[in-house]
Amino acid sequence: MTIGADFAVKQVNIASRPAKFQIWDLAGQPRFSSVRALYYRGSMGALLIFDVTRPDSFANAQSWVNELWKSNGKGPVPIVLLGNKADLRGQGADEISNEQAIAYAAKVSEETQATGFEISYMETSAKSGKNVYQAFELLGKNILDYVQNA
Repeated sequence: MTIGADFAVKQVNIASRPAKFQIWDLAGQPRFSSVRALYYRGSMGALLIFDVTRPDSFANAQSWVNELWKSNGKGPVPIVLLGNKADLRGQGADEISNEQAIAYAAKVSEETQATGFEISYMETSAKSGKNVYQAFELLGKNILDYVQNA
């Protein structure tokens, strides 16, 4: 569990250009909501991560999207929705299915199509590394497209 916020930097190449991500891992618990708004300021995009084995983390996704878009100073910005802990799929009875997550991404995309981007979804595993690099690559591409078309 993240307490407050954690920070990291990730460098990748996007369309053959170097890109540097400043990553703020923000605590999702309600008691941290007033603090989270401070970290959203100036954000150009986000990786919105939920745990596929914990429906409560998925249920909070819309409130995180609303917080980000309200507090970043830009309104809607690109988001890649990530279902993390894909390595634990099939071990729990109450999992979020790919279909549920894809449907949610499509619903949020209805709100963003006017701004020229859609919300993408992919499954990841921080433990195995599955799709972690690809998630940053996709977010970077979506942000570049968003900035170039703005």
